Amino acid sequence: MKQVRQYPKVMISHKAECSVKNGHPWIYGEEIRKTEGEPQNGRLVDVFAGNAFMGTGFYNSASKITVRLISRNANDVFDARFWRRRVEYAVHYRKTVMPGADFACCRLIHGEADQMPGLTVDRYGSILSVQITCLGMELVKDIIYRALWDVLTEMGEAVTGIYERNDIALRAREGLPEYKDWYRSDGMPVPESTVTEICENGVKYLVDVENGQKTGFFLDQKYNRAAVARIARGKRVLDCFTHTGSFGLNAALGGAEHVTCVDISESAIEMAKANAVRNGLDGKMDFLCEDVFDLLTRLAEQKCRDYDFIIL
Repeated sequence: MKQVRQYPKVMISHKAECSVKNGHPWIYGEEIRKTEGEPQNGRLVDVFAGNAFMGTGFYNSASKITVRLISRNANDVFDARFWRRRVEYAVHYRKTVMPGADFACCRLIHGEADQMPGLTVDRYGSILSVQITCLGMELVKDIIYRALWDVLTEMGEAVTGIYERNDIALRAREGLPEYKDWYRSDGMPVPESTVTEICENGVKYLVDVENGQKTGFFLDQKYNRAAVARIARGKRVLDCFTHTGSFGLNAALGGAEHVTCVDISESAIEMAKANAVRNGLDGKMDFLCEDVFDLLTRLAEQKCRDYDFIIL
């Protein structure tokens, strides 16, 4: 190491050392053998195995995941420029692997995969929906959000608001409160509505970043939905747990003979119906507000053969 380290030290077990060397970014409390200095929850610590430097990460004694690594480079300086580089790399990577229309509707930051633990950033057109499940990341979020704003606007991408979907129980394990609201900061706008329209795989959806599942939509299923569109051609499809109708809509657009969408949530079914109309697919789709398990049990008892492609 070329610089004097200012952070408290955490000494880890041989088991944890092997895990870190294999690329795992988490260190559990039970694998910490001793500490030097006074680690503070949400702040940085250096991790050592014997005399070997293993990395630097966010510390939180309240969490079973006591250290979440953010760097393995002893020469990194963890200032705004560091986080700007992290954000910039993640955003440009997504633009490379999901070019064109896909980039307008995708996961921009995927937590540990982008060396930003506990941080999820989903892009729905001009709205960013964010979820944070790490105390350390919560403490640097202002820097992260500013970097996101700057990087995207410099790329010519519009950002009309950042919505925080921090209403998940997992935050309690980090000692964080649950809440959801627009992020407010000087120079950043706050949209009037949490509902926005996106287009994915040629299908248009209304997405509610305040009340929708996860951050508003299951963006990680983008390519599975595209696969369904290819498989469904000419088939009679039953789309279970349809939520906003995404799989069913892709099946219908892909040439399915007919699609039946099922969900126990009335609001989800209404959104799915609206999405079908929005895409001109309502003529080949119908919708059931019902418990899927009850429906499948009844169809089995009736020896129903109405469907040849069932999505679960």
